Amino acid sequence: MGTYSYGLADFQSIAAGAAVLASGGGGSYNDACSILQELAAQGFSGQVTVKDYDGATPACVLAIMGSPDAADSLDLTTIQNSITNTVAVMELNTGILLGCFIPVEIGPINSLVPLIGAALSNGTVWVVDGDGAGRAVPELPQTTFTGGAQLAPTPCALANDVADPSQIQSSVLGAPTAAQVESLAGGVVGGFGGYSGIAMWPSNANNNFALSGNYIPGTMEQARQLGAYLLGAGSPQATSDVAAKITSLTGRPAKVVLKNFYITAVTQSTSSASLDSGIIRLDNTQDPSQSTETHYLYNLNENLLMYSTASTSPDIIAPDSICYYSESTGRGFSNASDDLAIYFDAATGQSTGKQVSIIQVQTASLLYNTPGVVASFAGLLRNIGYAGAMPSA
Repeated sequence: MGTYSYGLADFQSIAAGAAVLASGGGGSYNDACSILQELAAQGFSGQVTVKDYDGATPACVLAIMGSPDAADSLDLTTIQNSITNTVAVMELNTGILLGCFIPVEIGPINSLVPLIGAALSNGTVWVVDGDGAGRAVPELPQTTFTGGAQLAPTPCALANDVADPSQIQSSVLGAPTAAQVESLAGGVVGGFGGYSGIAMWPSNANNNFALSGNYIPGTMEQARQLGAYLLGAGSPQATSDVAAKITSLTGRPAKVVLKNFYITAVTQSTSSASLDSGIIRLDNTQDPSQSTETHYLYNLNENLLMYSTASTSPDIIAPDSICYYSESTGRGFSNASDDLAIYFDAATGQSTGKQVSIIQVQTASLLYNTPGVVASFAGLLRNIGYAGAMPSA
């Protein structure tokens, strides 16, 4: 594990790598690119230190929570205000100044949020090279942070994105489990308009810096290296080469399940708990009536299940990652509507002609072996109609 200094170009690489690794979630890649363009326009030229957790610095998980489609209008000011307000609420409630942040998951937005938060601190805050899932996840219980007996999920601070401190809407939640926090937070986030800043799982002297050992190390640098590989290519990389690169960087087996298919139908809706749920159809021809192979992908923000109409068993089941990559664009993407619009025209109900591939990435062993995580994924899968066996570690 190394110590890194990330600048704007590294942020761009992280967003690109996370757009593949996040399994369709973690925020919109299109929004991430726009936010980083704004950061460049602000003249940002600083560096953020990223390294393994030292077991001695007050820390917390920092993220944006809610519906990617509700957050389609996210801009840099929105992110910065959400971070500033949420961190202030957390520090006021605990009486402890934070020295570092860690992402809750991998995602085009949620990998950037701690980096932007650290950038706002002018060097007083650094970022942990890791996260709680090695992918993006629909809910808080599907993370490694839930495995730490001393790492309590609360106090959990949520705050909206207003610039005027007198107008901040915030909430501090207390509950013994991440599942209960998730339930409470869903209502709060909905009240804020569908998304919110969130800071939780504080790690400090009061719990002997309990973040140590309860996250997946190295994932920020893995996303950065994958993104640099994609952004540095003169033309889009082959899907098989991207899968091989993921295996090389993460040590987790990755394989191509679908290559150069078309998105031919999208159904999406947002729940009262600010989760986008959807079904995406993939065909091997642009005109679905001519297709000889059809697959359906089910998501709750993140991709959870894919199956073929020609098979009685699923192609891929979460917690394994179901990752998007396109040889047409050379990029990954998310299930946010603005990302999908590149590949599917909602106005006409047809594919745009740009092809997409699906890469399966095996679950990080620490995530799979965290007590309750697989059961939590199984519960989500039951809610979308799958009650079969779960994948092995």
